[in-house]
Amino acid sequence: MKFIFALIVLIFVQNCSFDNKTGIWENENKIKKSDNLFKDFETLTSSNKIFDTIIPIKKEFKFKISKPINNFKWHDIFYDETNNLKNFKYNDLNQLIYKSKKVTKHNINDSVLFDNNHVITSDNKGNIIVFSINQNKILVKFNFYKKKYKKIKKQLNLIVKNNIIYVSDNIGFLYAYNYKFNKIIWAKDYKIPFRSNLKIADNKLITSNQNNGLYLIDVQTGDLLKLIPTEETTVKNEFINNLSLNKNSVIFLNTYGSLYSIDNTKMYIKWFLNLNQSTDINPSSLFLGSQVIAHEDTIVVSSNKFTYIIDANTGSLIFKKNFSSKIKPIIIKNYLFLITKKNLLISMNLDNGKIIYSYNVNQLIAKFLNTKKKEIDLLNIMLVNNNIYIFLKNAYLLKLNIRGQVLDVKKLPNKINTYPIVIDGSLLFFNKKNKIIIVN
Repeated sequence: MKFIFALIVLIFVQNCSFDNKTGIWENENKIKKSDNLFKDFETLTSSNKIFDTIIPIKKEFKFKISKPINNFKWHDIFYDETNNLKNFKYNDLNQLIYKSKKVTKHNINDSVLFDNNHVITSDNKGNIIVFSINQNKILVKFNFYKKKYKKIKKQLNLIVKNNIIYVSDNIGFLYAYNYKFNKIIWAKDYKIPFRSNLKIADNKLITSNQNNGLYLIDVQTGDLLKLIPTEETTVKNEFINNLSLNKNSVIFLNTYGSLYSIDNTKMYIKWFLNLNQSTDINPSSLFLGSQVIAHEDTIVVSSNKFTYIIDANTGSLIFKKNFSSKIKPIIIKNYLFLITKKNLLISMNLDNGKIIYSYNVNQLIAKFLNTKKKEIDLLNIMLVNNNIYIFLKNAYLLKLNIRGQVLDVKKLPNKINTYPIVIDGSLLFFNKKNKIIIVN
């Protein structure tokens, strides 16, 4: 019986020999040559490779974008509640039409607000500076802090509405200051440093602290309406919590890499999604990303390696792209424009996730100037007069048409020390000497 069993096993092994002639591997060569069998597998495994492909725009493609608007205010450091920019009007003469005196001797914030012809900024001494363009002078220089905080470098987060500047800081204070009457409306000490931009939705001031706690504050009294704790990180990285508003929802991206949608009226979590791709899933794992942009029913956010297109209503992932935005992208109509960490200027259709074009910015500049390719240091990207404006930290401005073709490379009259804003057809920013510069 044992002999018969051994014979059967021997015959079976011989017939199943690992050579190319046996029937079990008859499709081996076909499998190797097949383009379709492992197509989905290849797509999944290659998605982790950072995108660096040049894709020229199709000649027949035509953009449909909104008309440029003449803008007169900048109440939020990211322009509006969604963090997205518009297509702005700009006179584009590149002429210096205004230069103020030095507004402070201290390091200023890198963001500028503009309200009723007043430029609003702050410095690391905790001064809130309101400069009147019409009167050509500092209207107010207000400091909230007592002497015991004198040696602490302050990082103030500002937003303005109805002549009231709302402020959070890296000490734990939150206060409302009426700059017209030079008066504190209310002030609260929440003890834990704040670490996010500010948003105002209905009667709520919204902010976050360094422990990733989300605060919903009564905008009139400063009283806490609700504190929503989220994942805390023990190691503080460069990424700063970011807030955006989408219809009746607060969109919150914390330093752990989790994206939350909170109902602004009922103040409960609608959904959340973790975007942290780190394999070390513990509270100390670091997350880096860019600011959240909300656009209609879509949310766009970049993490360390990927860009996510997310349904704002459900939190479901629509598209995940293997490139990351180097600076805050912009959305015009259904088109996304961004510059990746590989310095690729990408335009993408948000409806279908297809890349319209992808160009290396360094190569575009080198070709236009007929020079060798060099690395650029990016500051900001805007859509102006239907064209793409890329601001560099060395005061150069790249002007490209909407199709990604370089139209001009020019130097601004002064070096930029803050993010530029567009007001009444002009560029406004602070220069390296802390003077207000307006370029027509």
